[in-house]
Amino acid sequence: MKTVDARGFSCPEPVLRTRNALKTLPAGEELEVLVETVTSRENVRRFALTQKCEVSFDETEDGFRLIIRKP
Repeated sequence: MKTVDARGFSCPEPVLRTRNALKTLPAGEELEVLVETVTSRENVRRFALTQKCEVSFDETEDGFRLIIRKP
């Protein structure tokens, strides 16, 4: 699973990094995205949904971990 560590970056950087990673991710694969804030989590989640990806997330001790599955 490929990981994008966007902790420490404010939007739109987490979304841009996620977009770039999804471009090279094969269909059916998962991408892990790490972010610090609720705003970044929601922006990345919304972007992934516009790309028709499945998204789940959980809270970590230093932010959030999103798992994005590319269709």
